[in-house]
Amino acid sequence: MFVKDKNFYRSLFTMTFTIALQNVIVFGVNLADSIMLGSFSEEALAGVSLVNQIQFLLQMIITGVGAGTLIFSSRAWGNKDILTIKKIANIAMKTAVVLSLVIFIPVFFFPGQVLSLLSNEQAVVAEGIKYLKIICFTYPIFAITNTLLSTLRSVETVRIGFYVSLSTLIINICLNYLLIFGNFGFPQMGARGAAVATTVARIVELLIVVLYIKFKDKKINLRLSDYEKTDKELFKTYLKKGTPVLASNTMWGFAMAMQTAILGHLGQATITAGSIASTVFQIMSVVVYGCANASSVIVSKMIGENKEKSCKPYVKTLQIIYVLTGLATGAVLFLIKDIILSFYDISPEAGGLATRFLLILCVTVIGTSYQMSCLTGIVVSGGDTTFIMKNDFIFMWLIVLPVSALFAFVLKLPPEFVFIALKSDQILKCPVAFIKTNSYKWIKKL
Repeated sequence: MFVKDKNFYRSLFTMTFTIALQNVIVFGVNLADSIMLGSFSEEALAGVSLVNQIQFLLQMIITGVGAGTLIFSSRAWGNKDILTIKKIANIAMKTAVVLSLVIFIPVFFFPGQVLSLLSNEQAVVAEGIKYLKIICFTYPIFAITNTLLSTLRSVETVRIGFYVSLSTLIINICLNYLLIFGNFGFPQMGARGAAVATTVARIVELLIVVLYIKFKDKKINLRLSDYEKTDKELFKTYLKKGTPVLASNTMWGFAMAMQTAILGHLGQATITAGSIASTVFQIMSVVVYGCANASSVIVSKMIGENKEKSCKPYVKTLQIIYVLTGLATGAVLFLIKDIILSFYDISPEAGGLATRFLLILCVTVIGTSYQMSCLTGIVVSGGDTTFIMKNDFIFMWLIVLPVSALFAFVLKLPPEFVFIALKSDQILKCPVAFIKTNSYKWIKKL
């Protein structure tokens, strides 16, 4: 049932847990903002949760760029082709920065209009604007940092991501304490304080990554000169294979914003509950996402080493691990949900909704763990990048969002039913993921 390869398990679990720890800290920054702002005011918490949907969209886009980087660079790493890795790093960086600016421009010049699309609660939008006007300056910084980390991850350098994220968390929590509440003589800035704290943390993490690459990294030896000239032929190939992944992630990011907009028009309590459930779920599912990322590197590297035929037993083993990871995550989330919610100072209505939302996520995370890891960890890394784009479009835009809108605005069902509809694709995609993964028709030449 399981392959007997100690190096495989060592590599998989080392990368999984290192990436998971990094993601715990990344989402811990949002959780720290969420808990501290929840203690400051519910309007501030709800407002920042709206802005975080824009951050999530950016994160999905940059993740899409990073996925393209992993596909090409991990294969090149299997062949020890460092020159190609440098060329891909160049292309990915320029793509990521341009896309971050595409998001920065509208939110900087039209923050109120953008947030009004997500909620009709004016008090919530007003708090969100305070946060967005500052935090938007971190978008290009976030793009640069995470593109560099994706390049390092493609050559199995993952620990630096953990240390970077740890520094961000510590800085963010300390500055939040000082600037949100006005402690130790600092001004009481509320949502603005949280934005300033995160901005400072983002700048520091970029500096750490740049210094690591300059003085510590010995695998790639990236230098500023590597970002001057772009290989046009490789760029065309990158666009051909990478654009479907980028498009899929972008569609997913917009879909999450649409989900927030649907919940955002069901009242402030629903916005608050959705924000809490989303943040807690992100932290609890870090092992799931870590496993998918680690799988992507391992499968791409095996194909790069021309081991396509021998990867089948590894793929079967990975699928079993995905299911077990989902079951464990759902069980832990169920056990700790009440403990986490006890840290929030919110209305009984919002608290009750958050509890019910988390119960739903305890079940859907099993589907998330299997289908997402199969499709983004195995299928995409094999080179079949168009399938996930088509699959996400059909399930999210033709099924989930229309049905959720029907439940919310036509049938006017309770928020719990709307939330079930919004998360239903995580289960519905599982049969598709199973058939596609076990067909092995996803192994493509780049």
